[in-house]
Amino acid sequence: MSMGLSVYLVDLSVVRGAIGSNDEKLRRMIGGRFKRQIASADGQFAHEIEQGAPSRYEALRAVIEGGPFDDRYGFQYGYAYQLVCEFYGKALFNNEFSPYRGSWLEDVDAGLAQLGIKAVELTDFAYGSPPSPLPQPEWAPAYGEWSPEECREALAQWESTTPDQRQAVDHEVLEAIESCVGWFREAQNREGFGIAGFNY
Repeated sequence: MSMGLSVYLVDLSVVRGAIGSNDEKLRRMIGGRFKRQIASADGQFAHEIEQGAPSRYEALRAVIEGGPFDDRYGFQYGYAYQLVCEFYGKALFNNEFSPYRGSWLEDVDAGLAQLGIKAVELTDFAYGSPPSPLPQPEWAPAYGEWSPEECREALAQWESTTPDQRQAVDHEVLEAIESCVGWFREAQNREGFGIAGFNY
């Protein structure tokens, strides 16, 4: 089964601050901008909605209002929070991670460790939980963050590696690591910005 990873360059304090903000204008703006995406999601999850899950827009309303949440349908709130990140942030190039199979994230983490890059791990995005008070989705999307400080440290660790060290890493893994380095650089170029990632 294929998995996917979506990553966004965001001010993490801003996207977290949207949860429970009761910002009706923000909710309407997100709903308008992603109207087709929301309609498509409702079609994709029509069976779950028929069984009682909130629609994607209803889930977005709950995220902005800080609840109420139904823990049985944590996936809808996770995907609604992804809309918040997409609204405020910039989707980052990630062809090496969407789609991917098997233990690919762990393989890239091993490559990062081989190079001495220990400030971040790709699996942070695979096993994390969304910010409180959003409920933990039972299956997807998993959520994780790399703080501005972690991105800065990881970039410094990359820049301290030698060409010989890089050449010793599996070619495909190195390409994926170089994509991550691009994310680190983008975060460093935006004061206070980090990376939010959704794995599904």
